[in-house]
Amino acid sequence: MKRSLDVLLLSMHYWPEPCDTRTSELAKSLVKRGHRATVLTSFPNYPFGKVYEGYSQRPWKRETIEGVNVVRVPMFPDHSRSVKRRALSYASFAASASLIGPLVVGKPDLVWIHHPPLTTGLAGWWMSQLNRVPFVYEVHDLWPETLVSSGMVGETRVTRAIRKACDTLHDWAAAVVVTSPGMKTHLLEQGLARDKVHVLPQWADECALAQVERDDAFGEEFGLKGKFNVMFTGNVGAAQDLDTVLDAAARLRGVERLQFVLVGAGLELERLKARATAEGLHNVLFIGQHPRELMPHFFSWADALLVTLRDDPLFAITVPSKLQAYLHAGRPVLCGVAGDAADVVSRAGCGLTFPPGDPRALASAVQIVTAMAPDAREQMGARGRRYYDLSFSQDSLVAEYEKLFTGIVHPVPKRSIIADPKRAA
Repeated sequence: MKRSLDVLLLSMHYWPEPCDTRTSELAKSLVKRGHRATVLTSFPNYPFGKVYEGYSQRPWKRETIEGVNVVRVPMFPDHSRSVKRRALSYASFAASASLIGPLVVGKPDLVWIHHPPLTTGLAGWWMSQLNRVPFVYEVHDLWPETLVSSGMVGETRVTRAIRKACDTLHDWAAAVVVTSPGMKTHLLEQGLARDKVHVLPQWADECALAQVERDDAFGEEFGLKGKFNVMFTGNVGAAQDLDTVLDAAARLRGVERLQFVLVGAGLELERLKARATAEGLHNVLFIGQHPRELMPHFFSWADALLVTLRDDPLFAITVPSKLQAYLHAGRPVLCGVAGDAADVVSRAGCGLTFPPGDPRALASAVQIVTAMAPDAREQMGARGRRYYDLSFSQDSLVAEYEKLFTGIVHPVPKRSIIADPKRAA
């Protein structure tokens, strides 16, 4: 008989914020499987650093969202380039979670922690200590490596302290979950025990991103109809290296009907828009951020979907979550990310890869996919969807989480082996 679990999920961001669907989908799936899930999070404010309309900060707020108990605590909302303001934002949520959380969430069987940031990990560890329960540490970005690669901080005493704190949390965790094989290899090289690290890839928000047919009115409204759309979706930040996309667009400005479409928002959006205007890049269309439920309609108008990251060794062991969404959408993928992400595209046979940061190579990949017959592009997208169903389906991955959590909370006793005295004689 399956035992029910009471899981506390700690994440600085949660639905309706678009940045962390992993926590919400995991929590809802656990509830559907007969478990209790409580999420301790902040008041929604990502990506603009302003609390969403309909919410106002208070000591705490309880909600029930699709069976999940959601407890929100206050924080200093910020998503700017200021290191001090971002650090204050991280620390403020950790303080609220540590001080208020124990009073309002009850005692769980297990604490699951979403990293980054590190401060959330420290708060989750504190919650696990107060309740004398184990915690699972889910690592989506390696710290401090990601901070250094993003240019947010340099190699200093602070980053060395962050590295030490991360290593300590990894050691104390009952299990560490990572989203790519490269991340596991990295942690093993840091000395973490092999049986502690589990690779559980990202999955797409399968309900919200269900495939739809092209709608002519939608295509006309957003300037997509009648064009060959190479589409990027998601955060428009420095790590996404979207200047390479604009450089490729400049090379291809004479290609009839071709346009690069950027759907999303972020710190780089206004600068990129200004650059495109200054250079007369009329083949680049900025659509901005839109609700998740509209994404299937955007995907339906994509002739190819684009994923890019800066050329950095850290990103070579990263599989961006948008890649799973692209595979699920069943559209051809153009992948400018080295390493694990490129391996996925190659194994799936769902698109073309090109070296990150290389606009000439991106332009060449776009020319190849535009020259393909429509049926060939459809087959390429269909291969991606089949690969998603085999490798990244939510049901199979949540089952792995359930197995992991149950094994930690209710471990199977090891059988003692008693030697046969007659045989020993």
